[in-house]
Amino acid sequence: MRTVLTIAGSDSGAGAGIQADLKSIAANGAYGLTVLTSVTAQNTRAVTAAYSLPADLIEAQFAAVFSDFTPDAVKSGMLADRERVEVVAAAIRRYHPPHYVLDPVMVSKSGFPLLQQQAIEALRVDLLPLAEVVTPNIHEAQILAEMTIATLEDARIAATRILEQGPRAVVLKGGHLEERPGTDLLLYASGSRVYEGEFIETTDTHGTGCTFSAALATQLAHGRDLEDAVGIAKAYLTEAIRHAPGLGGGAGPTDHFFYLRERDAAAPWLATLGVIAEETE
Repeated sequence: MRTVLTIAGSDSGAGAGIQADLKSIAANGAYGLTVLTSVTAQNTRAVTAAYSLPADLIEAQFAAVFSDFTPDAVKSGMLADRERVEVVAAAIRRYHPPHYVLDPVMVSKSGFPLLQQQAIEALRVDLLPLAEVVTPNIHEAQILAEMTIATLEDARIAATRILEQGPRAVVLKGGHLEERPGTDLLLYASGSRVYEGEFIETTDTHGTGCTFSAALATQLAHGRDLEDAVGIAKAYLTEAIRHAPGLGGGAGPTDHFFYLRERDAAAPWLATLGVIAEETE
């Protein structure tokens, strides 16, 4: 079984962060490993508190994982501040994972800052050059590229500016694109690809960036080439959004295991569990 390490914060509502990553990794067919960077108190409405874990504890988690496992891919999400960015960058350089997907998490859906302002420059300098692919949404790309993005051509210019900062590829997610919303752009040194997407009118988009980047890292771990991995991750996320369970009173989570509930797909397996339980009684 392939293994994928996620480096992220905890979401007590379990729609984003480390919880969403683990579900996305498992749903895409791999075993998830974790390095926790912070703990947040949040639900679908708001992030009410956040605590960054000590750097030495984060380093100890990396050492524990890499001393016993060999991750086929790594992704990072919420890193909170400069110190956490630098610790993660040092670990990526030390352990040299075969794939590293950087999700530059900056602000929660409710507007809570998840990356301090002074950490943005550290992310540019220390992490972007290490990334095989970085996956900003429109808001994050506008910060990294220092420009406004409204059209697909704007997205291409912004992705080019981000690519010049060191990553080998950029997936600029177009869920908030004014022109052709739902269209994503992949840009890398030797080419580009536009992924036309279905825009689903819904508020249930909590953790979509985490879910997408974790799915992308998992597909890369399976040996997919980048273009195919992006396409599969996008298709997976679209269906997870479509089948959102409607939980909470704010920006609700997606359904990471939607396919288990399609046409009672899980029923035969659950029935088998019932038989086992009867036999052991």
